Amino acid sequence: MSTAHPPIRAGVVGLGWAGQQHMDAYATLPGVELVAIAGMEDGPRAELGEKYGVERRYSDWKDLVADGDLDVVSVAVPTFLHAPIAVGALEAGIHVLSEKPIARTAEEAQTMVDAAHRSGRVLEVAFNHRRRGDIEALKAAIDAGQIGRPYHARATWLRRAGIPALGSWFTNREMAGGGPLIDIGVHVLDYALHLFGEPQVTAVSAVTHAELGVRGRGGAKSDKQHVGSAYEVEDLASMLLRLEGGGSIVLETSWAAYRPAGDEFGITLYGTEGGADLRVVDYAPAGELTIFTGDGEETEDISVTADPGRGHLAVVETFLEHVADAGNWANWDGSLALDRARVIDAAYESARIGAEVRLSPATTGLEDTGPQETASTASTASTASTASKGA
Repeated sequence: MSTAHPPIRAGVVGLGWAGQQHMDAYATLPGVELVAIAGMEDGPRAELGEKYGVERRYSDWKDLVADGDLDVVSVAVPTFLHAPIAVGALEAGIHVLSEKPIARTAEEAQTMVDAAHRSGRVLEVAFNHRRRGDIEALKAAIDAGQIGRPYHARATWLRRAGIPALGSWFTNREMAGGGPLIDIGVHVLDYALHLFGEPQVTAVSAVTHAELGVRGRGGAKSDKQHVGSAYEVEDLASMLLRLEGGGSIVLETSWAAYRPAGDEFGITLYGTEGGADLRVVDYAPAGELTIFTGDGEETEDISVTADPGRGHLAVVETFLEHVADAGNWANWDGSLALDRARVIDAAYESARIGAEVRLSPATTGLEDTGPQETASTASTASTASTASKGA
């Protein structure tokens, strides 16, 4: 008699680039079967259904969840839909892997974590950049003691003209929650804190600027996901994070700024025994990674050649491993992504009030500030059933 477990049955909500990364992973990895997809766009839904051999195709995510028989679902849609879809799926007993950011605000993110607790199901967020080969190589060097204790870093993701699409949901504050800080900056925040070993963020001081997008500069005018929105978010943000134990991180991110052309992200780390610099230009599979070591005037710079890494494939694989480990589902409840959301909230609040915002020791909220304004999930969730999320 066979003791083989039946395959995990997966669904994907969202038909854009991000959703297709999840579809590719479910179609590639063993022990899982992609059985359902959902998205509003008729053409892409039919094309992707044919490509992956998926017969269950829905225009509304609610039908995908209601039809049942799913073990896991990936959520790859505009940010304002993350919370309602994730909560709905979790309450139906389905494990959830959401695209970043977890939600528009920490308040929304908390509803997702609470739903994971109530349902006893896994909730994770796809921070795929920490699964790049160069980031993993840098983390291995830090863990091996090559730079000692990291105490300061400058982490960036900067674009010359990279507003996703003028007039789209990306530039609508209520739908997106913010601009580049919450969109690509959350990746930078994640890999920086990951490299530091997940220290507590104790305070945030931030500024935001909206100089180019409001004048129609720095991005494409496209019909893709066009909602007719004015430019309501920042196009550049900078923040200083104070860390438990005395460390610090300066994080800078832009969708549009007068700087060298293209897309560049990375991190420069300073440690007690050495340092490191990683630069990735225009999404190169592997960036330029250098480790700086030495004692006094004796220096040694080591160039590290890293593998490309496995990105979303590794994220989905780890998610499925956690789902298969039924005894430890409570360990994977979305709390790490919720902490990222609290830092982003603090940054936007700091920029609003023009002062540093301190976070409580247990990252339970903001201290010594007025209430954070948050958009209503209910008002926006009704405006679309399932849209697709871009890169």
